[in-house]
Amino acid sequence: MTAVVLGRFRESRALRIPFFSERVAAGFPSPAQDYIERTLDLNELCIKRPAATFFVRAQGESMIEAGIFNGDVLVVDRSLNAVHGDIVIACIDGGFTVKRLVTRPSLQLEAANPRYKPIQLSEESEVEIFGVVTNVIHSLK
Repeated sequence: MTAVVLGRFRESRALRIPFFSERVAAGFPSPAQDYIERTLDLNELCIKRPAATFFVRAQGESMIEAGIFNGDVLVVDRSLNAVHGDIVIACIDGGFTVKRLVTRPSLQLEAANPRYKPIQLSEESEVEIFGVVTNVIHSLK
């Protein structure tokens, strides 16, 4: 799965949307329970460090078992230190890819689709971890 950097997050005026306090198991909350607790700005929910945040569009099918599909927008935080198990954006030979970082027993970038082989990394590998994926924006339409 490749990734295309869409751009850096730029702070703008917050867009506050009503946020229901009741959890929804399936369907809409009942009219008796439609209590709006507060408002929510999606930037506030998805972006912890604006100066280090980028948006990236995913392309391909190698991460579908991680819930990342072709065309999804990924929120990437460059300030986080990637650890074992994180989904990261890595730069390999000048191209970006989305993979799970595996540090043990050996260092590799692993797809979340059995049709794709892991990318083994060595000390000679020219790989840069661009950032850690913190959120996935997946459109249903």
